Amino acid sequence: MEVVGTIRGLIRSLLFLLLWSSCEGRDSELSYVTCGSLVKLFNTRHNVRLHSHDVKYGSGSGQQSVTGVENADDANSYWQIRGKPNNPCLRGAPIKCGQAIRITHMKTGRNLHTHHFSSPLSNNQEVSAFGENGEGDNLDVWTVQCEGIHWERDEAVRFKHVGTDVFLSVTGEQYGHPIRGQREVHGMSSPNQHNWWRTMEGVFIQPSQEPLRHDEL
Repeated sequence: MEVVGTIRGLIRSLLFLLLWSSCEGRDSELSYVTCGSLVKLFNTRHNVRLHSHDVKYGSGSGQQSVTGVENADDANSYWQIRGKPNNPCLRGAPIKCGQAIRITHMKTGRNLHTHHFSSPLSNNQEVSAFGENGEGDNLDVWTVQCEGIHWERDEAVRFKHVGTDVFLSVTGEQYGHPIRGQREVHGMSSPNQHNWWRTMEGVFIQPSQEPLRHDEL
């Protein structure tokens, strides 16, 4: 009887350890930004969220403008994290540091994009939203620059453009009419305090599970 009791005790201990390990792994998964997630990206230096709208630049490329806004509730500040063209990432999979991604504007279906045009206010590199229904070209691809293995939700990261090697940045210049008070978003050639971004509100996709909401859309 003592042997049976000992075996039962060992089995209970083993089951407890397996359950604890599973919970620990799940908690770890929930801390990452994942493929398919819909997020707002917050510039930590200038306290604005990455934003776009169906307003074209009056100079440069004439493509859809991308700005930074202070308003936390604007639905035009939601972006979806996606894989590269012809190489989709697995829905719900954690995004790795150094991984190439597309960042697609939810409302208009255009991708975060940059190219060799000068930005209208600072004369840095213009950043626009480009394409239709989520499909543009190879200048829509950015890499996530972060520490560790995966992009963590509470971590400040940089986005480096694959095609031109600039970093997604804000330096504080403000537009006038028709987007008065919104900040210019542009590409800068060097990493600095102006190109740190962190995820804020959003819906984070988990593998084979329901989306995990972080605040409401």
